[in-house]
Amino acid sequence: MILLLDTSTPRCRLTLIDGEQVIAYDWQADRQLAKGLLGWLRDRLAEQGKAFADIESIGVLRGPGSFTGLRIGLTVLNTLADGLQVPIVGTMGDAWQDEARQRLRTDQNDQVVLPYYSNGANITTQRK
Repeated sequence: MILLLDTSTPRCRLTLIDGEQVIAYDWQADRQLAKGLLGWLRDRLAEQGKAFADIESIGVLRGPGSFTGLRIGLTVLNTLADGLQVPIVGTMGDAWQDEARQRLRTDQNDQVVLPYYSNGANITTQRK
């Protein structure tokens, strides 16, 4: 099974591909992404009779987007890919899912996907 995930906005988008079957989900995660992402992924897999161990490869939108959303999503998926010893690729753009699937078909593996934020950090001064 291929897992594709986009956490670049408050609405988390997941696509599971099992052979010819493509199942898409979305979740208005807002501020619950860090707390709920793993459980939400587990539950979506369980709805298809699958578990994390059934994931064969992972594709992820690496940006641009929300700093926090990308950081959380990529941390979770990089950790899953490493723990499951499966390939992970990160892509960008409107056709990111197609590009991710193509890269996975050709046995590419980024091993660690880094986020693309498009803007520099906005660091504020400490308030006293």
